Amino acid sequence: MLLVADVGNTNVVFALFDGAEIKTRWRIATDPRRTGDEYAVWLLQLMQVEGYSREDITHIIFASVVPRADHNLTVLSQKYFGITPLIAGQGDAEWGFEIDVDQPNSLGADRALNCVAAHAKYPGDLIVVDFGTATKFEAVDFNGTYKGGIIAPGINLSLDALVGKTAKLPRIAIRAPETKSVIGRNTEDQMLIGVFWGYVAMMEGLIEKMRAEFGRPVKVVATGGLAILFNDNTEIFDIVDNDLTIQGLAILAQRAADKQGAA
Repeated sequence: MLLVADVGNTNVVFALFDGAEIKTRWRIATDPRRTGDEYAVWLLQLMQVEGYSREDITHIIFASVVPRADHNLTVLSQKYFGITPLIAGQGDAEWGFEIDVDQPNSLGADRALNCVAAHAKYPGDLIVVDFGTATKFEAVDFNGTYKGGIIAPGINLSLDALVGKTAKLPRIAIRAPETKSVIGRNTEDQMLIGVFWGYVAMMEGLIEKMRAEFGRPVKVVATGGLAILFNDNTEIFDIVDNDLTIQGLAILAQRAADKQGAA
């Protein structure tokens, strides 16, 4: 089985693949200080609870936007599984597509993985939207070439700024407002309307501008934890696929195995 790990700014997602099938996944808060030993204690216990052992793991690949995590995940892989991990974007696990921007090396691993998976699964020109700590919009042409994108504050980051920089506004939970009205009658409703519907308007507006720049039909693929919430309140998405990032890791691992088998 394949063990994948996607280290984001907020969470680390581990998942087990049997071929292309996701068997299970686990999530832990990102902490750059967490050691390989600490990852092992947490992960091996969860594997045991779900009936998996370390001997089930034959390959490991990870991607990280937190550089300090790379060493600790390598320690986890080598010390506890006896496996030298693949690192997404490096060696046999290189991205495998052209990055047609001013600074190709600045493209984050999570964004590249979304492009890998989206292009592999959905043919044609694509806009890929990932709702994370930041919301990222990616433009991928029909050849799989990455043409550029947009980085915007995530909705929770926007709410944090609003609450953190005001003295009397309360903390509220992100959810869809109960009505479509955008005229709130109390402080909490007014905040929710501003944050939620304001975010939907921003998202729809940017996607429409990206579509106009493509100048031809384009599919919009949404991923990330809040994609389903927004999908219920907009018609801008053609596809919602919450597993793009970890699927991208599995695709790179399979390509690496194919290269090694052909060598």
